[in-house]
This record gives sequence, structure tokens and C-alpha cells, in this order.
Amino acid sequence: MLTVYFVDFGVTKVVVPTPLRPYLGVLLDIGWLYYAYMAAISIFCPNSINILAGINGIEVSQSIIIALLLAFNDLLYLIPAPPPGYPVPHPATDSHLFSLYLLLPFIGVSAALLCHNWYPARVFVGDTYCYFAGMVFAVVGILGHFSKTLLLLLIPQIANFLYSAPQLFHVVPCPRHRLPKFNRSTGLLEPSVVVFAEQKKPLRPVVAEALKVLHKLKLVRVKTDEQGNVLESTNLTILNLWLVWFGPMREDRLAMGLCALQVACGALGLWIRHRLALLVFTQDNWFV
Repeated sequence: MLTVYFVDFGVTKVVVPTPLRPYLGVLLDIGWLYYAYMAAISIFCPNSINILAGINGIEVSQSIIIALLLAFNDLLYLIPAPPPGYPVPHPATDSHLFSLYLLLPFIGVSAALLCHNWYPARVFVGDTYCYFAGMVFAVVGILGHFSKTLLLLLIPQIANFLYSAPQLFHVVPCPRHRLPKFNRSTGLLEPSVVVFAEQKKPLRPVVAEALKVLHKLKLVRVKTDEQGNVLESTNLTILNLWLVWFGPMREDRLAMGLCALQVACGALGLWIRHRLALLVFTQDNWFV
């Protein structure tokens, strides 16, 4: 993909925010750093879907919502009639048509898959769909020239990565699986926990104190002994955090809650892209 970008486009310039233009100019060529940025997006997108996973329907439903939001963003450039004097077609028309050519079939097959993957699931997606979906988003974002907009539509995935980072980088012990725990007696999902006594390395004191602070902030749930030593903590994923905040719930209810969050964050991302961004850029390229 990066080779295709280099051959077909080769553009490594970024638009500079208005307050910095007296010092850096309108466009800033960042050279190889642009390719490093695109490579990072290509790595992040598949893995961001893959780590926000583990319950029926969550991988496919979040991907459909992201794809629909991206398609809606594309339509903003294709449907409105441009004002008098504006170039016709819109300079970004081809890029957003390319995006739709990939997104519409993806939405169709994902919707069909969701019918069988929703709770109670009869089909399970595994890593393959997560990597496939993430790379679809990376390709349309990079080759469609709206990678920043893509990141604004991945706010829950970015938040989940940042929240999970202490376990992903083994600052906090990370078990093999961190998905919510099913309580057989109630039929509900509960936050899964990591028991530190079962880990090979003891919990460092500074990490234990940080977990206690997060517990007070309602960002994690920890269990301590009479001496105040941390015995266990909920795993650091937003699926578990949702259960910490709202209590045990059925699997489909948890998935619907995260879907609602995805929609809300996506709407916020589009508002930031097309309205709030006007505070630091002279214009939005959506006929504004």
C-alpha cells in the first residue's frame, strides 16, 4: 500500500494550522516521517479492532459503524452542489469515490456476517475479520487522503489502546485473555480480573499505588487485603470498564452499549473535522 502511495501520489506535505503559518508556511514537507505515520496507521487500524473484541458481535458491529461514518463523510463531498465558482467536480471527488468503492461492499458483507455473529452467535470472526476490517479502513484513509478524519472516527479504539497500554506493555501483568467473564449462575458478563499472586513477577509498588488511584477515579476496580496490598485488578479494556461502570449485563447489552459509544464518538469526530477544525485551518474542503 505504501508503495502504491509512493508511485501514484508521493505527496509528503501537510497543511500547517493557521497560527503556525508565519513560521512554517502553508505547507510543510515532512518527508519520510509521512511514510512512518502511514505505516503506523496501517499497523494500528487492524490491531485496534482486534483488541476491542471478545464478545458476540462487537468486532463486526464496530466495523460497520466506522464504515458507515466513513461513507457518510465521503457523501459530504459527492452529493452537495458546489457554490458558484467552485471547481467541478470537487478536487477530492476521485478519492472519496475510491473510498466508497471499497466501503460499500465491505458494509454489505459485514452486515450479512453480523446476522450470524450477533448474540447468540453461530459464526465467530476470529483475528481474520479484525485484520481485514482494519486494513480496509487503513487503505481508504491513506489512499483516500483523509487519514486524520479516520483517526477521529476511531476514538473508542484509540481510548481502548491507551487504557490497555499498561497491560499491553507489561507494566501491569497481562493474562492470556482479558475478555469479560461469564457468570454461569446469572447468565451475565462481569469484569474479568488479573490475580497478581498468580503472576510470575510481583507487582511493583508504584504500579500498585497507581492502580489504587485509578480505583478511586472509577477507572478500574481493585481488591486489596487488610494491609492495603493490591491482590487483583480488573483487566484494562473498555469492555471491562463498561461493566465496572454499569454493572453486570447480558452480552448483547454490552455490545449495544459500545455501539452507542462508537456512534456518539463518530458523530463528535465528524463535527471536529468539519466544524471545530475551522478554528485552526482557514477552510474545510467540504465546500466551506
